[in-house]
Amino acid sequence: MAVDMNMNVLIVDDYKTMLRIIRNLLRQLNFVNIDDATDGSIALQKLRQGSFGLVISDWNMEPMTGIQLLREVRADEKLRPIPFIMVTAESKSENVIAAKEAGVSNYIVKPFNAETLKSKLVSVLGDF
Repeated sequence: MAVDMNMNVLIVDDYKTMLRIIRNLLRQLNFVNIDDATDGSIALQKLRQGSFGLVISDWNMEPMTGIQLLREVRADEKLRPIPFIMVTAESKSENVIAAKEAGVSNYIVKPFNAETLKSKLVSVLGDF
């Protein structure tokens, strides 16, 4: 099944520069409908109001972290199926384990490039 490049993608990061970087990488990969949120609670609101095909979220944010957002998404019947990629600067194995236990679809360690992002997206969404 082909990936719908028109799907809504939500990127979540409290650092505006990182939002811009991820948005630009997604555009390079031909995604067009990209929304963003600066923390987990705003993201959760947007997810509950909209229709998203993918979430890419930073781990370290206040007041709601990426892992808390992931747990909320996985606990919500309507949101549970949405692929969720966690982005973090830390590659500590306990973080990877916690994210996997919470139901993360994939994991990206910063810094990363378009190629890394694409390979993670392919593993979660399929070829595009």
